[in-house]
Amino acid sequence: MKLEVRDLRKSFGGNEVLHGISFSVESGNALGLLGRNGAGKTTTIRILMNVFKGNAGAVLLDGKPFDPAKHQIGYMPEERGLYPKKTVSEQLIYLGMLRGLSAKKAKENMKKWLAKMEVSEYENRKLETLSKGNQQKVQLAQTLITDPKIIILDEPFSGLDPVNSQILKDVISEQIQQGKLVIFSSHQMSYVEEFCQQIAILNHGDVVLSGELKEIKREFGRDRLVVSSLEETPEELAHRLRDTFADLLEVEKVQKDRLIIRKKASDAKLKILERLVEQDVDLEFFGMYEPSLNDIFVEKAGDEA
Repeated sequence: MKLEVRDLRKSFGGNEVLHGISFSVESGNALGLLGRNGAGKTTTIRILMNVFKGNAGAVLLDGKPFDPAKHQIGYMPEERGLYPKKTVSEQLIYLGMLRGLSAKKAKENMKKWLAKMEVSEYENRKLETLSKGNQQKVQLAQTLITDPKIIILDEPFSGLDPVNSQILKDVISEQIQQGKLVIFSSHQMSYVEEFCQQIAILNHGDVVLSGELKEIKREFGRDRLVVSSLEETPEELAHRLRDTFADLLEVEKVQKDRLIIRKKASDAKLKILERLVEQDVDLEFFGMYEPSLNDIFVEKAGDEA
């Protein structure tokens, strides 16, 4: 199963907020949909869910127009939508039946998912009496109660402590391993790196970067090296390199305990190392730079920071 978004555009009151969004994701994979507030993530997800229509473009499933009403979709919106005055069990059963389950199957699945989320003891409690973390776990149980093949999660880890985050991480990982198609939107880059094979970064309504995360990291690390010294601070080492290595490199970033440098030629790595040894730099580390997703995100979407 392959879900494709092609050249999606959306305007509100004459102001175009999506300028041709395109990406795709297949079963057994997770796509990280990333962007700062206002980038267009939630608007894109709402069009996917047919909450409202796009002005142009298409959403396709296996090459055919995608109608979410004809598929079991687990959708966890950023603005949580459960009923605080109702008990956990009655609303999960109700929502399961609303999406096509029998009363018996809805009750069976409710108990299964509350057990998985480790909140079975709250089955007959009103949702508003639970902690925020436990409410979040109930929300994910609701998302998965029909065993959906397509799962869309908008900021699922918002406000969770490490223990509850781990429970959600285990459940989401299991869904991906079972061949589900997952779209995952989050500001927390560590979770995206953990789950997502593919990413699409949105900025001001445009996709500014998309593709396989491993390949993107490899490309961003190309021509960059990491250098640190046991004796010199990063600032001192940066000053030396700017003075005596200008023909070989540029100092790109001075960090707390290391430098990120960019080679001026593809074959300059060995020459840089030889000159560092000649100048008796007491190296702590010298090697290839592997950027974090956070580094990539800031570079591609951090223009206002």
